[in-house]
Amino acid sequence: MKRTKTVILLLVIVACFATALIYLWKKNQEDPITYVSEMPSEQTIVVKTMATGNIVPKEEVLIKSNISGVIEEVYIEAGEYIKSGDLIAKIRVIPNVSSLTSAKNSIATSQTAVETAQINLQTQQANYDRQKALFDKGIISANDFESINNTYLQTKQSLEQAKINLTSARQNYDIIKTGTTSGLGNIAQTLVRATISGMVLDVPVKEGNQVIEANNFNEGTSIASLADVQKMIFEGNVDESEVGKIKEGLPLEITVGAIENKKFDAVLDYIAPKGLAENGAIQFEIKGSIKSIDSTFIRAGLSANASIILDKAENVLAIREALVQYDRETKKPYVELEVGDQKFERKDIELGISDGIFVEVKSGVTKTDKIKVWNQVQGIPKYAQNN
Repeated sequence: MKRTKTVILLLVIVACFATALIYLWKKNQEDPITYVSEMPSEQTIVVKTMATGNIVPKEEVLIKSNISGVIEEVYIEAGEYIKSGDLIAKIRVIPNVSSLTSAKNSIATSQTAVETAQINLQTQQANYDRQKALFDKGIISANDFESINNTYLQTKQSLEQAKINLTSARQNYDIIKTGTTSGLGNIAQTLVRATISGMVLDVPVKEGNQVIEANNFNEGTSIASLADVQKMIFEGNVDESEVGKIKEGLPLEITVGAIENKKFDAVLDYIAPKGLAENGAIQFEIKGSIKSIDSTFIRAGLSANASIILDKAENVLAIREALVQYDRETKKPYVELEVGDQKFERKDIELGISDGIFVEVKSGVTKTDKIKVWNQVQGIPKYAQNN
């Protein structure tokens, strides 16, 4: 029984030894790993972060109505260029019955006041003429005549004030009834005019729409929105993880989805001091002024992306970041330089900025050095060395 166990154990050992020999023989038949190398090159490395947003006018002006009524005519369309003072729309006033009745009553009251003042003035005029004749004959004293004269002047002033009040009441009545009145020029009128020169972005009203005047309690109905489309800005959002990297004054590269193969230079002008929660993340609003649009027409509201340039190095010696290795103990970067056929030597290097693909090499290698691709994927045909 013991002999049988011994024989079985020996057979198992022999089988394992034979299996190991076969594995080593097959392994020896495989081609050895052949490392390839790459050479450094000159690159322009840009470190940037992205923001999404829209292109909007820098200043958009809303034209409001200064009276309440109904739009009678609209003289402009969206997309037109107009100048300051150009006619936009005409409003037909629909008077309020209560206000109109009150204005009529005010006219009647003022008219009565004028008539009363005129009667008083006639009475004082007759008294003044009589007393003056007595004063000229020396019958009454100068003090008595001066008192009568002052009374006459006050009555005359009262008549003038009553006439002014009557004119004001009539003008108020005309404004309530028609929206305009004589003697006020362009202060009260039914014609709405542009306050700036620019493009008409939107005309939200049509003929027959009711409009409300702008006042302290209501912002009023917008009749049109105008803007200078040559002065556009980028409005977008950046994530809270990126906002700490940016600051005012950084350059932007704006790309508009609807305009292919075109980039616009801009400058970051504004970063919101407070973030807002959006889709579970905190977003901070940013704004950037586009430097020059030239002849390109950018429609307000187009979607755009902004590349915020955090750092930039032009025409510097760089290598692919995948070629860099790090010492396990010191964590310092190094590469392996080719010194012979499949022979490599370690070389410590100093790195600069990186865009995630290429990294700047400040010292340690030259443009003619060949760097080992230490992490190449097996099974993929090797590529030729860079010369």
